Amino acid sequence: MDDCIFCMIARGEIPTHAVYEDDRIFAFKDLHPQAPVHVLLVPKVHYTGLNSDVPEELLGALLAAAPRVAALMGVADSGYRVIINTGPDAGQTVPHLHVHLIGGAPMSEGMVKLA
Repeated sequence: MDDCIFCMIARGEIPTHAVYEDDRIFAFKDLHPQAPVHVLLVPKVHYTGLNSDVPEELLGALLAAAPRVAALMGVADSGYRVIINTGPDAGQTVPHLHVHLIGGAPMSEGMVKLA
């Protein structure tokens, strides 16, 4: 999708602090972090959310990338949270499937609100 901000970031059209990249996934630091470590993992192909007939292989690739990103960010051993918001009532503000990886501090259930 040409005007999707996450598509533009994944294509390199908008500069960001890249953390990880492979042939299907691009991960970068969130501009408004909700924890000391807050990285967004986005598929390079546009899907609005989990309800968009996302191929299982892509979902698997997103989740498989999470521990790699956690290791790169230094939170693999201490722990991290992986969150996918789907739709406006869940707080999804960017209509592009993405995974939040947060960590770097002890968390409680209500610690963070993620878009």
